[in-house]
Amino acid sequence: MMPFPGGIEANANATLLFSLVAAVIYAFTIDMPPTLARSAVKTLAVAMLAVLASLEGGPWLLVAALALSAIGDAFLSCDGEKAFLGGLTSFLLAHGLYVALFLRSGGGIGLLSAEPWRAAIAVVMIVFALAMVFALWRRVGPALRLPVSVYIAAILAMGISALTLSNFWVIGGAVLFMASDGLLAAEKFLAPAISPHRVWMRYAVWTLYYPAQLGITLGFLLKHGSA
Repeated sequence: MMPFPGGIEANANATLLFSLVAAVIYAFTIDMPPTLARSAVKTLAVAMLAVLASLEGGPWLLVAALALSAIGDAFLSCDGEKAFLGGLTSFLLAHGLYVALFLRSGGGIGLLSAEPWRAAIAVVMIVFALAMVFALWRRVGPALRLPVSVYIAAILAMGISALTLSNFWVIGGAVLFMASDGLLAAEKFLAPAISPHRVWMRYAVWTLYYPAQLGITLGFLLKHGSA
């Protein structure tokens, strides 16, 4: 059974399938050297979610956030500090759009105090963000400290703003997004260059990140998972 009306040949279902196939293909190439084909597959996985959101009349903020995320994926598929900063900037802007989308669609920050489970998750998110700042501050170069700190604040804002929604797919996606970003930072800055853990960490980042984007996308397009 397909999630959108029509069979597999329907534009929405075909686009979703294309995205899923690209995500699986990239998962098998994560440990390979960077190539144009590898970058293209990684970029297409989330770019197709942006196309899907556009086809289904999703909020423009969702379409734009997914498109910026795909650009960020393209940057991060390359090596070098400039590529990393390009990816950081793209995802920073994407998180800003997600914050605006979640706050516009949610029930207000007051929900965090009205429902204890939301407040509890928010506290965990804040502790997680502070731990990231503390761990990374001494490990990144002086030029990256401010950008990384601003980015951590952005992902914290994204996570907390998602808690104003009653759509568990979106909330789950935001939580997975934060987890993937934390693991990516640990793999890039905290794990020793020769650590055997770097391999599984790279796979785990993608395993968390793509379902995060997929969950947020389907949460808005299918309007399911609501309390």
